[in-house]
Amino acid sequence: MVNRVVESIERGKRFLVTSHIRPDGDALGSELALYHVLRGLGKQVVVYNQDESPENYRFLPGADAIHHTLPALHDFEAAFILDCGEMERVGKEGQRIRQIPTLVNVDHHLTKGEFCDITVNDPSASSTGELLYRIFREMSHHIPAEAANCLYAAILTDTGGFRYACTEKETMLAAGELIGYGANPQWLSENIYENNSPVKLFLMKRVIETLDIETDSRIGSLEVRQKACEEVGARPEHTDGLVDLPRSVRGVEVSVLFTEASDGLVKVSLRSKDRINIEPLARSFGGGGHMNAASCRIGGDMALVKKRVFQALRESLDEQGFHGNRGS
Repeated sequence: MVNRVVESIERGKRFLVTSHIRPDGDALGSELALYHVLRGLGKQVVVYNQDESPENYRFLPGADAIHHTLPALHDFEAAFILDCGEMERVGKEGQRIRQIPTLVNVDHHLTKGEFCDITVNDPSASSTGELLYRIFREMSHHIPAEAANCLYAAILTDTGGFRYACTEKETMLAAGELIGYGANPQWLSENIYENNSPVKLFLMKRVIETLDIETDSRIGSLEVRQKACEEVGARPEHTDGLVDLPRSVRGVEVSVLFTEASDGLVKVSLRSKDRINIEPLARSFGGGGHMNAASCRIGGDMALVKKRVFQALRESLDEQGFHGNRGS
């Protein structure tokens, strides 16, 4: 299948590159890396995202070239849909993008089925960035420093700074080779992780007050209320990384962030330690993700949603043999 991707790149002249709504580091890093590689091959490329890029990723090379209005599509020969398991995740323009003759999907999430003409999907990969690196390597094409930095950022963020279980030998080898192509780990880490706006810290202060550790210490949670966001001027991007805070507590196996959304739903972000698989639970609520990182959106009152999720989590942890009380 990688060969078919390479063939589509070699054959085409004008490409659209897109990813999911509320793009994260993997989505943006992958899009921009592909943008730089395609341009280096003399191709015409447009990167489109429905939503604005979070502040801490706007330093990435090429980030200012991302479009947020979809142009006319009749000239595009192929579209790359990156880090998406279904076209609906692209947002309101997903159906229009389907009109492009060749659709190529590169993703590392568990999917509901193929929705593109060409699909490269490997749930064992750390990130979509790592999959793209494999494709570029197959092309035997020099990776420019701009693309190397973007790919490194994609891998860095989706592995939690190389801390998550998805970090394999191949992941580290890819990161090391990207440094050889010009990626700058210190510059990337400082801009991504040490460049928070005051608004994010003010929101964090409010959210920490909602910290809840279940009595058996296995589950820790935080709440992000719409009122708190409004009072400090926070946007959805300012909640990035908050889900990891309860997981830093000794004995907590699963961390959950409950975020009130403007559409009346509650976004549930989940992170787990060890070999605890939370993806099936997220999928049972209509979401998905990976073994140690998943999410879903549930309708209802915050308290009721928390009750449902906690009950399902307890049952899942018991089934997997994690009975709590590892620390105090």
